[in-house]
Amino acid sequence: LLASIDDGGMSQQIAQMKVQLSLAKTTFERQKRLWEQKIGSEIEFLQAKATYEGQRNAVNQMQSQFDKTSIIAPFSGVIDDIITEEGTVVGAGVSPIFRLVNLENMYIEAEVPEGYLSNVTPGKIAEVFFPVLNENLITKVDQVSNFINPENRTFKININIPNRDKHIKPNLTAKIKINDYSNKEAVLIPQSIISENSLGEQYIFLAQNINPENEAIAKKIIIKTGKISGDFVEILEGLASNDIIVNEGARNVKDGQNVKILNTENNE
Repeated sequence: LLASIDDGGMSQQIAQMKVQLSLAKTTFERQKRLWEQKIGSEIEFLQAKATYEGQRNAVNQMQSQFDKTSIIAPFSGVIDDIITEEGTVVGAGVSPIFRLVNLENMYIEAEVPEGYLSNVTPGKIAEVFFPVLNENLITKVDQVSNFINPENRTFKININIPNRDKHIKPNLTAKIKINDYSNKEAVLIPQSIISENSLGEQYIFLAQNINPENEAIAKKIIIKTGKISGDFVEILEGLASNDIIVNEGARNVKDGQNVKILNTENNE
């Protein structure tokens, strides 16, 4: 029990109604025994029954209203702030009274673009970073909403946060990383060197036919791209493991042009 609201004499009314209910019950039970013994009229029995049931329903309804004058904590926690002072007029559902905080059962609610719906599922590993605390946590996605917000085309997820030290507070800003795709054999190249022709095909240039003077011929090849990671994109088709890609000046090279290799990097 957190607080009680002035019932305006309701408790006294309930006490009086319970006395009347007790009398109505005694009268009904007496009339019931007489009726079972074939003594008295049926109308007297029915009237006593109706009076008793009506009084009982009235007491239950009044008791339900009275129970609303007690403010019960919906969960265990600590009162962080008293918003409404004693003696203030309040209304049910519209007047905040306390701020109750529980730092044990913390969670993050985030909105994720609908394009990740098939990849972000309950149980997915999530990395959470709190900039203010400079702290990283590894946890899992707990819940995924079944509703797409039509205004921003996102769905909500909940991520449980362990808070044993209770230093993570409500409304703290956090950055979330969720691994929606993994491929240990993926080949990544910079997005900046990829061009597109009039047919919508993406292509890059390879350095081929390299002579002893490190001179080569630029060869245009069509590629198929996959997932994007930062400034890099995954190549699904078109590249072999030993291919040398033209990086610097890739946008200005033409197919069949002679190029000079000044430096090579082997990024595995």
